[in-house]
Amino acid sequence: MMIVHSGLYPDATDRKSRCVGCQGRLQTRGRQMKIASNGMSLHVDEQGAGELSLVFLHYWGGSSRTWRLVTAELAPRFHTIAIDHRGWGQSEAPGAGYALADLAADAEGVIAALDLPRYVLVGHSMGGKVAQLMASRRPAGLAGLVLVAPSPPTPMALPAAAREMMTGAYDSRATVEATLDNVLTAKPLAGEIREQVIEDSLKGAPPAKLAWPLATSQEDITAEVGNIDVPTLVIAGELDQVDAPDVLRAELLPRLSGATMHVLPGTGHLSMLESPEELAALIHGFCERLA
Repeated sequence: MMIVHSGLYPDATDRKSRCVGCQGRLQTRGRQMKIASNGMSLHVDEQGAGELSLVFLHYWGGSSRTWRLVTAELAPRFHTIAIDHRGWGQSEAPGAGYALADLAADAEGVIAALDLPRYVLVGHSMGGKVAQLMASRRPAGLAGLVLVAPSPPTPMALPAAAREMMTGAYDSRATVEATLDNVLTAKPLAGEIREQVIEDSLKGAPPAKLAWPLATSQEDITAEVGNIDVPTLVIAGELDQVDAPDVLRAELLPRLSGATMHVLPGTGHLSMLESPEELAALIHGFCERLA
């Protein structure tokens, strides 16, 4: 396993990338890596090649594996980077520090470590809100933004009691399956993919499971999102019960100048697992236009 370090920087806005044991990102493609970023050891899956990199950020309950059906479609043409957020997958799980700014700084450190000259952020749900914050900072090298069923920049519109109930969604196999079948998907998932989702959801660290419904989802970044100045594609699932198309039209699109939206028919919240080929085709077309 390749070890890549971005260094431990107290100020997430002032870091230089550093690679230990490699000669640049060309040698790490198609690898599973651990990257030290923002004081965390983060697991990263890197595939493909190409001058344009696609950086994937997953949802609350997922991991870098959530994107594997999509990156398999895109990697022959593009360089893909999928990150396990802190507390999920194989990344380090601190006892605290799960605010949007923490997750954004983690991803920024990965981008710096891999020295990506030009990239597109692709964020889903929670990862979509993180991507919005990152893009609002207008970082050097950011060429575009793809938001897949993103959490809007406004606080999640659920009462405290409902958000408290969310904290138990990933407590057991039974609760994960109920959440998957009744909330997250509109199409049945293949057996292997279903087991992956269950495993990822159960594996999440307790602080990560609690942070999103109780705190991070309530952050308001509407002022920041108005600063986004790159081409943006929003992709929604027609039958999404979490971040529904109508909610995104009302809460997100008016704040993104020039953004376009596409709705995937018959698809729920997990479009990268329910409709991976269709989602990959949309991302591919968007990135081709940027390239």
